[in-house]
Amino acid sequence: MSKCYLCPRGCGAERDADRVGFCGVPQEPVAARAAPHFGEEPCISGERGSGAVFFAGCTLRCVFCQNYGLSRAKQGVPITVPRLREIFLELRDQGVHNINLVTASHYVPQVAEALSGLELGIPVVWNSSGYEKADTLKLLEGLVQVYLPDLKYLDGALAGNYSAAPDYPEVATAAIKEMFRQTGPFRFDEDGMLQSGVLIRHLILPGQAENSKRVIDWVSEQFEPDDVLFSLMSQYTPMGDLTRFPELKRRVSPAENDEVYQHLMDSSIENGFFQELEAATTDMIPRFDGTGVTPLKNDE
Repeated sequence: MSKCYLCPRGCGAERDADRVGFCGVPQEPVAARAAPHFGEEPCISGERGSGAVFFAGCTLRCVFCQNYGLSRAKQGVPITVPRLREIFLELRDQGVHNINLVTASHYVPQVAEALSGLELGIPVVWNSSGYEKADTLKLLEGLVQVYLPDLKYLDGALAGNYSAAPDYPEVATAAIKEMFRQTGPFRFDEDGMLQSGVLIRHLILPGQAENSKRVIDWVSEQFEPDDVLFSLMSQYTPMGDLTRFPELKRRVSPAENDEVYQHLMDSSIENGFFQELEAATTDMIPRFDGTGVTPLKNDE
């Protein structure tokens, strides 16, 4: 068993059934759901849904995580690489617009193996926190057509306090640059579905409008208007034990939302999406009950 240095943590864990690294999962993939999902941007979900595979474990420790049980590897079913290939094909055959790999950064070699030589006929979407090594992402070149990263912070102190990753800004921005190097400018098909490119997401946090503005400024300064898509999200909903973070026990206020939205409108970013405050609910959080992960028995 080799030591794992896939993610920016570089913990060197020998990941097996008894030993795990910072991500909390063994080397064998663990997934909690594989099904059509309608909670992404319109150009990802479309009318038939995005074929989302939700993986267990995470390289961040976001105190406001909406999928705590999944990110802390308390939910999920171990699967093999051949089974993962089958899942991709099963989702494709259900008519989804794409294969959406959600938080799979700690399984890059296994995902690359599952995708290698696989003719899906639909794009593969890499849906991540943005906290990943650029060198690791190179293993996905030619296998992933759409990158869907978060850019949570450009404030290292904030990233350290809320996600235990003070190096998040430099790591995530380097990762996004690598993603764009691989895909080039975004491209839609005739139905408005994203076929290739990078769609950067940012979640506004309560009391952190300045961080959001810095994210918008970085994207605006780094890319030309037709290079990447940008999605500004207002869906923050207080979840879990926030005793140590009382400032996060509320939703984003209309004034904060308007302030960040106006900054976006004043920027050079021209292509993307913006959520209304009404999106701040838990309605789109799926059930991580193993749906689509374990094959059905012959008599089912």
